[in-house]
Amino acid sequence: MLQIQENISLKPYNSFGIDVNAKFFVEIFNEVDLKSLFDTDVVEHQKLLIVGGGSNILFTEDYDGLVIKMSIKGLESQIDGNKVLVKAGAGEVWNDFVNYCVVNGFAGVENLSLIPGTVGASPIQNIGAYGVELKDVFESCTAFEIKTGNIRNFTFVDCHFGYRESIFKGAFKGQYIITSVTFKLTTEANINTSYGAIEAELEKRGIAKPNIGDVSAAVSHIRVSKLPDPSTIGNAGSFFKNPVIEKHEFADVVAKHPDVVHYPTADGKIKLAAGWLIEQCGWKGKVVGETGTWKNQALVLVNHGKATGTEVFKFSAQIIDSVKSTFGVTLEREVNIL
Repeated sequence: MLQIQENISLKPYNSFGIDVNAKFFVEIFNEVDLKSLFDTDVVEHQKLLIVGGGSNILFTEDYDGLVIKMSIKGLESQIDGNKVLVKAGAGEVWNDFVNYCVVNGFAGVENLSLIPGTVGASPIQNIGAYGVELKDVFESCTAFEIKTGNIRNFTFVDCHFGYRESIFKGAFKGQYIITSVTFKLTTEANINTSYGAIEAELEKRGIAKPNIGDVSAAVSHIRVSKLPDPSTIGNAGSFFKNPVIEKHEFADVVAKHPDVVHYPTADGKIKLAAGWLIEQCGWKGKVVGETGTWKNQALVLVNHGKATGTEVFKFSAQIIDSVKSTFGVTLEREVNIL
């Protein structure tokens, strides 16, 4: 049954722990309730914000509208030979979904272990880590069309995935609410340990021939060692995107900074490590007022207690200016600013 609440604190619903209020708030547990919600008068007169785990949002003010928290659960799998389709409800915690796959021997998402947030947000952002992106394992998703109330199925081609981008952040922004995502996985793992510190961590553990459980455990350990737990200190994970630049731009950077951390991309461009750029500018572990960067990872901005969203935003602007001045590269925020 729908329960639309008024003047609700959003502090428990954003991983930064920013204390702002929503004019209206509702939690959705199934598609029937979602359709019913859009038959109410409240929706007609309010701007809308869809949240899952609230792990990619920075609130800079109260939200003068309706916040819809998607909590649709459910995990289903279909096995055909070595191919597996796993359908997950939009409200499933992402890491719970990953653990479900690893425990059942479904390979493909182990490198994405411990990413914060929910399944429903994963296609919107085309989340990625340690050499794997959502698009690599995406089969389809279902989404509620706000204008018509219909449920539509989106294929891989429909979603127009890019680096931390999709059609849901572009042409269809604000038009659909994802209700479930189906992933194409396999029982025959193609282990990927080449990105980041995975190989080093496996070597420390004495594992020469890792399985997907080993990779998941290694990735989880690396993330825990580098990233703060939102339950103990507010943060939204990586605050900035890794900048992707053209080869001629990279030539300018590497000429002045030969040790710049970089990775080639499939389309012939160069991806730079934003955390490294920020650290070289002296920001790692810096504290300014109630905000700052995390002591173990300069890419992560944190709330040390009572930071406002505006304070965090202004701090991020200082970092952007600093990196631009030093490297001639413009960082882009990965977190949504509201």
